[in-house]
Amino acid sequence: MLQIVFNEISAAEMSALPKDLQLDLLAEFQFLPEDLDKLDEEKFGAMERDGKRLFRYRAKEYRIYFERRAEGITVHRVLHKNTIRDFLFRTKLPMTEDDQLGQQKGFWKLIEEGEQTRQR
Repeated sequence: MLQIVFNEISAAEMSALPKDLQLDLLAEFQFLPEDLDKLDEEKFGAMERDGKRLFRYRAKEYRIYFERRAEGITVHRVLHKNTIRDFLFRTKLPMTEDDQLGQQKGFWKLIEEGEQTRQR
């Protein structure tokens, strides 16, 4: 069984959604750890910075950004694909969406905000 942990920010983002949508997103967010070794580009993306690898999972109109850890999966952010924040990460540059995202300092700041909430 794969343990999924939501940090404080991603938990708040999920809880702000209607219950039916939360259940739909979680129902879609099902995969095995070995699926992360060979990504299905329809659903997954990956980005790296300073040796840290994050994954993106597309579920309905949302993007779930998470990290693989020894104890399971830590979800850092849950963003609607049409939000300003998510849009800013998806500018039309001549590289893949995930490469663009990995280059954006603002994206990593969102991730770090979530990590800092766990340290309090």
